[in-house]
Parts: sequence; C-alpha cells; structure tokens
Amino acid sequence: MPALLPALDGDAESRAAQRSRTLALIERWRAIEARTRAASERAGPLFARRGQLLPRERVARLLDPGIPFLELSTFAGWLLDSDDPEKSVPGGGVIAGIGVVSGVRVMLVADDAGIDAGALQPMGLEKLQRAQAIALENKLPFVHLIESAGANLLLYRVEQFIHGGGAFYNLARLSAAGLPVIGVVHGSSTAGGAYMTGLCDHVIMVRGRGRAFLAGPPLLKAATGEIADDEALGGADIHAAVSGLAEHVADDDASALAVARELIGALGWQPRATWPDGPEPLLPADDLLALFGADMKKPVEMRQVIARIADASAFLEFGAAYGPATVCGYAGIAGFKVGIVTNNGPLDPAGSTKVTHFIQSCEQAALPIVWLQNTTGFIVGTEAERAGMIKHGSKQIQALSNATVPQITIQCGASFGAGNYGMCGRGFHPRFVFSWPTAKTAVMGAEQAAGTMEIVMRDGAARKGEAVDEPKLAALKAKIVATFERQSDAFHTSGRLLDDGLIDPRDTRRVLAFCLAVCDEARRRTLQPMQFGVARP
Repeated sequence: MPALLPALDGDAESRAAQRSRTLALIERWRAIEARTRAASERAGPLFARRGQLLPRERVARLLDPGIPFLELSTFAGWLLDSDDPEKSVPGGGVIAGIGVVSGVRVMLVADDAGIDAGALQPMGLEKLQRAQAIALENKLPFVHLIESAGANLLLYRVEQFIHGGGAFYNLARLSAAGLPVIGVVHGSSTAGGAYMTGLCDHVIMVRGRGRAFLAGPPLLKAATGEIADDEALGGADIHAAVSGLAEHVADDDASALAVARELIGALGWQPRATWPDGPEPLLPADDLLALFGADMKKPVEMRQVIARIADASAFLEFGAAYGPATVCGYAGIAGFKVGIVTNNGPLDPAGSTKVTHFIQSCEQAALPIVWLQNTTGFIVGTEAERAGMIKHGSKQIQALSNATVPQITIQCGASFGAGNYGMCGRGFHPRFVFSWPTAKTAVMGAEQAAGTMEIVMRDGAARKGEAVDEPKLAALKAKIVATFERQSDAFHTSGRLLDDGLIDPRDTRRVLAFCLAVCDEARRRTLQPMQFGVARP
C-alpha cells in the first residue's frame, strides 16, 4: 500500500499562526475541564470527614492502573448552568467513559457528588443515556458508581422527569441483552434514582453511607407523616438482609470498589479482541495543529490528516480521478483495517456516487468506516441540480444510514449544511463522534446566513416599493453572524452532546485505535440475551 507524504499547506508563517490558534483553543478547553475537577475537589474535606473517596478517586480505584480510560462528553452542559464562560462548570454532574476493570472493558458512569451533591442536571441525564446507548451498541458491561441527591427541585422541568424514564428503560434493555449491569451505591439513591440501583443486576452498598429509598425522610414525612431515619428507611444492611435489594455490603468506598473489581473479574468477560497495534505514521501528529485556521472557507488538503493517523502513513485511494474533491480509500489504524472518507471540497454528484460505492465496498469487506469531516456541504447551482445532486446525495445518505459496519466520525473543520448528514454526523448514529477544537458545525456559514437574510429583506422591500433601513439591516446581519458563530463553535456543540467529546488533534490516532478496539471486541463477543432483564425474587 503506497505511503502518503503530502507537504503541509501554506507558508511557515500561516502554519505557525494556525498552530498557535489551535493550541490556544486546547489550552482553554483543558482549563475549563480543570475547573470542573476543581469544583468537585472542593468537596474533599466534607468527603474526608464522612470517610468517603471523591468521585474521581473512586473511578481511579476501580479502573486497572496504567490502562487508558476514554472519558466522554466532558463538556456536557457548557454554558447551560451559567451563560458566563468564566463560571460555567460543564460535565453534567456525571463522569462517563470506557475503561478496563479486572481485565474487562466496561462503560463506567460515576455520579459526581462533589458538585451539587450529585444532583441530576439536564445534560447529565442525556450524557448518562448516551453512555448507556454506547454500552448497548458495543456490548460493554455497564458499571454505575451511584451517589446522587436526585433532581434539583429548584430547577424542576417536567420534560426532564419524563425523559428521565429512558435511563431506567435503557438499564432494563442492557440487562435483557445479556450485558451485566453493576451498581456500587456510595451514597443516596433517592426517589426515581432508586431505580438506578434497583435495575442493576448486581448491587454493592456501602454501610453507613449507601441508601436507597423511593421517598427520603423529608418527602416521607411531608407525604405521609411517617418519621424514619435514613438507615432504617433504606440503609445498606436493611437492603442486604431484609428487602433483598443488595447482594454485597462493604464497610467503605475502597472496600466496595474492591468487591466490584472481584465481581467483574468473576463474570468471565475478559477481552476477546486484541489491543491496538500497528506501525506508527511516518509523519508527526504535531503537524495536525497547523492545518485549520479561523476561515472555514480556506481549503485544507485532508490527505495531510490521513498521512498522520494511518499505519505507516499508507493509504490506498479508491477512485482518485472520479469526484476528486471527495477522498475515499483504505488504510490501517493501529492494526485495524478501515475505510476512510473525507473532503477536499464540497460534495458533488460524482463524489456522492463514489462514496455510495465505497460504503458498499466496506460493507462487503466488513471494514469499519472513519469519516473525517471538513466540508462546506453539498454543491449547489443549476449545473449541480441538473446533474442530480439531490438524487445522488440521497443515495449516499441511504447507504451510510443502512450500513451495518461500525462508523466513527471525527469533525476536524467545517461541517456545514447537509454535508454534516452526508458525512455521518450525529443524527446518523455513528458508533462514536468526536470533534477537534477547530471544528465548526452549522446549517450554513455565518456570512452565508446573514447574506441570505439580506437578500430576502431587500427583495421584500423592493416588492413593497420601500427603502431598506440600512442601519437596521446591518444590525440584523451582525446579530445573525454572532448567533451562528457562537452556536457553530466546537465548545458549544460539544456542550449540547452533539459529539462524544472534544479531542486534541494529536490524539486522533489513539482515540480511533481505542474505539476500533471496542468495536472489534463487540464484533467478536457473543451475548446470552434474555426476554427480560435480571430481576430479584
């Protein structure tokens, strides 16, 4: 397979400026993530007095040391808790990711009780449900470290209550699919949250701290007049010896996590897939920092990306001369054979036809598909319409929507208009989708949106025989540009879970290798599904 050794675009000065811009975005992103960790760590003295581990300490104790943990959706809820970028604490009050416990790959979710006592946040709910969906699709055992004060009643929204039921539905579906669901109850599991415990196949509770009840003491007293303390109402020993809700009781957090490790190891779910391994690219990943600037209209040769993530930088291109603005081909990533689709310009009829053909080729060969997004969308105009752009774009979407091989999407630069759809955006359910901090996502570019509105307003004024209010038009255009720029930003889209997280461009190969290993293990694993999930007698 031939090696790709493309020269970098642009002159040294422009590349240096773009590199500096990307590094600044990464630094800002990491600082915001650190703010979330710091907010949780401020609860350290309280947790210490209780004899508890902080949520991230629990995660670290549970995971096998020295093995990567792919944390997901760290920006969930960005600017939804506060519209001040200097105060917003993203993450949704939940830590979620894929890691290894006792040699077994699992989906791990931990309530971050260091922030607002683990109260459920709207994007935290979506983050939890996304983690459950990933576990189901990739055949991962689901482990939940539970400690939540339930919903924040001051921020009550009826839709959160209704959609929250989906989390319980997902737990039942995971269990019925043959995927073990394990809960470690470190603190409160209250009201509807009690079913997060009840729907686990295996429950481990911490004595003196772990509690589960449908109505906590305050609600119980308000609703019925009955007075009961936490332990008598739903403590660990009551649930282990009387109600039958818990199978194991531990004296503290560390002991409970040790039991969880023993349990997961005893289930015999050790990996059936190999770990990623393959020759490193010939070109340095650090070069990826210099590819994208602020102007998404500036073309980027995406083979530069492929050459820096593919094994030995080798890439066998598919139909290079046909629809050349759309690049398809075969490569290896850490030993996993894949198909790659990317863009060196808008999707045109020939490009869509080629992608459709290529998807079918990958489906036939059972090759996962990696989508590297950088497109301004499908090409428009009289010539494109006559050439059947709608028809050819539709068959591309048909093909990617119905492909059964794993699809993983990386949003590198532009992801505009229906190009987001045709390149397997979030709405088309790729197994995983990640964004570089340089990515921009929108129905169209900000200037195009403003220009469209200007044309509509000028045409409307002309039909009425009126003069255009130029200051008003200019203000409206500026507002549209600001709105589109703000919402197209990768931080904004990641905050709304339109991806599974931001990644450093230099980590693209490692993240892809990790996800491909997860997909490969899922392909090799045979489950023992049941008509219903595991239920206690």
